[in-house]
Amino acid sequence: MASNGNGGFVNGACTQGKPIKCKAAVAWGPGEPLVMEEVELAPPGRLEVRVKLLFTSICHTDLSFLKGENELQRKFPRVLGHEAAGVVESVGEGVEDLAPGDHVVPIFNGECGSCAYCDSGKTNLCGPYRVDPFKSTMTSDGGTRFSVVDRSSGDRRPVYHFLNTSTFAEYTVLDAACAVKVHPEAPLEKMCLLSCGISTGVGAAWNTANVSAGSTVAVFGLGAVGLAVAEGARLRGAARIIGVDINTGKFTKGKEMGITDFIDSKASDKPVHEVIREMTDGGVDYSFECTGINGVLRESFLSTHDGWGLTVVLGIHATPKMLPLHPMELFDGRRITGCVFGDMKGKSQLPGIVDKCMNGELKLNFDGFITHRMPFSDINEAIRLLEEGKSLRCVLHF
Repeated sequence: MASNGNGGFVNGACTQGKPIKCKAAVAWGPGEPLVMEEVELAPPGRLEVRVKLLFTSICHTDLSFLKGENELQRKFPRVLGHEAAGVVESVGEGVEDLAPGDHVVPIFNGECGSCAYCDSGKTNLCGPYRVDPFKSTMTSDGGTRFSVVDRSSGDRRPVYHFLNTSTFAEYTVLDAACAVKVHPEAPLEKMCLLSCGISTGVGAAWNTANVSAGSTVAVFGLGAVGLAVAEGARLRGAARIIGVDINTGKFTKGKEMGITDFIDSKASDKPVHEVIREMTDGGVDYSFECTGINGVLRESFLSTHDGWGLTVVLGIHATPKMLPLHPMELFDGRRITGCVFGDMKGKSQLPGIVDKCMNGELKLNFDGFITHRMPFSDINEAIRLLEEGKSLRCVLHF
């Protein structure tokens, strides 16, 4: 038996190769509250692992899918969730890098380690296991591992997967390429934030933008990802980090993460990009858009300095909206790029980051992002808090 790091134990021997019945918060339709159901979870298939989850948290991407904001990505019933941490319960055929008892962090953007994308140093995408919002089944056979009894018909029906992860459940099945083994003594409550928010924001500052010491930065949207960008820029030695949001309550938390200046975009009597240009003698070196709002993206782009300014797009934008830019605006030397999972190769790079946190070499402010802790059964309340802007990350414990 292997310790789960929280006083309990995981014993894969008694359940290996057998279906497991467990609780899951199932989304039955767009805009409906999640329903706590008893689901059946099949054993892991080839190159898959089954994980007992100990913590999960909620991201705005989960809310977007729950609301069904993009009709083409709707697929119900479904187990949402993509930030979590847990312990491997059993492994499927062909899995060599993970074993029962390993502590793991699920990642929505996998890394097989053998495709042309994984071999390239120019991208963190993976051919077979990259993030795909339209994907709702497992890679190996196109099937689901979750199933549930339909209350109206009494028939057992499949429950679909979400972003390679599906963490709103006591157990889940992941492709092994989407499970990152971490230091066995790392606190899993904090490690779950590396599944998305912190990795995405900090990685955007370090990898995508490569923020330099003494530079100027603007962050549009001070949710968890935006504040993680600020944290990454602070650790890189940025001289000035300007936070932009309509919720002034986030400004206090922003100071903790390194924000030096604040702009309440609702209270400004002129376009925000003009305010930022005046504050920085022409514009910031780097801007990060973390809202998914087209008008904000344009302000973010225009807030950078002509000649060298870089805008990184992190917000999830609704289809079919297009970039709010004219191609000729790029001739002023401003650049714009997207970012997935902080341009980090999850299985290759995350373990090293965790090790640095454990030995004190890297001081990421995990605690600053966790504003609430609740039992998994209170997941709908946690969703409400996030929707109302009252939480950054609510960590749910099983």
